[in-house]
Amino acid sequence: MRRQLPLTVEEVMKVDNKLVLLFGDVGTYGFRFAQAKFPDRVYNVGILEQSMMSMAAGLAMQGFIPVVHTISAFLVERAFEQIKNDFGYQGLGGNFIGTGVSYDMVSWGCTHQCPADVGVLKNIPGMEIVVPGTPAEFDSLFKQSYRDGRPTYFRMSFRSNAVSHDVVFGKALVVKTGARATVIAVGPMRERVEEASKDLDVTILYYTTVAPFDGDTLRENLQGGKLFVCEPYYSGACAVDIAAATGLRPVAVTYIGIPLEFPHHYGSLDELDAFFRLTADDIRTRIKSALLPP
Repeated sequence: MRRQLPLTVEEVMKVDNKLVLLFGDVGTYGFRFAQAKFPDRVYNVGILEQSMMSMAAGLAMQGFIPVVHTISAFLVERAFEQIKNDFGYQGLGGNFIGTGVSYDMVSWGCTHQCPADVGVLKNIPGMEIVVPGTPAEFDSLFKQSYRDGRPTYFRMSFRSNAVSHDVVFGKALVVKTGARATVIAVGPMRERVEEASKDLDVTILYYTTVAPFDGDTLRENLQGGKLFVCEPYYSGACAVDIAAATGLRPVAVTYIGIPLEFPHHYGSLDELDAFFRLTADDIRTRIKSALLPP
């Protein structure tokens, strides 16, 4: 997805002279062509995340469409107040593209990890949150939503699903239908969920937009009174939306995501997935055990 980002931004900049890119000394090599072609609309602000966010808000107030990019921990947690006050409170549109989400940057430790990003940003009224599962889905979702006048966070993962879908901003996709349960797969979790559920009688819903949350598709596809929510960040970030969507229907909800704890462990992404029980085999075990008759 990081390789796709400069290609997408440059392509849009060619046709939309209102797009301005600000980045925090991250992705400098990737943005070199856009910077050469559009020197008056591409700025490396450096390690000044709060200032960069306020600069972007100023550009938005002048009619430009800002794109802000850096590591998610710096973008979301360090500059949260600026996103909240400068964009959310003032009702400005902007695009915030984070990388190094959850524990993608395994060896860098807590300062560069951000499993809390979705839960944090969902506290800003009007915030849009996009979790693409592939580079092509990021490209499509960005082009669909970048100029909708709202603050929008794009969560770029180091992981990608092998196959892309024709995704629509703000809409969930029904990947598979079944009768015994419904499984929500968010972004890069889709491939693991499909592998875990390949011979199980369950419905799979694929979400690449978690705010606004598509409650209608969930309501129309609740099966068997059981719901599993597989998400690549701190689990439960969409709990309020899911509760609102399910309403008074009796549904047993199981959240399968990163537990609310600091990832103190080092190693590969696969090793941390195994530690947090987020592999396809782990997901399958949890779904199968819940489907067993009492």
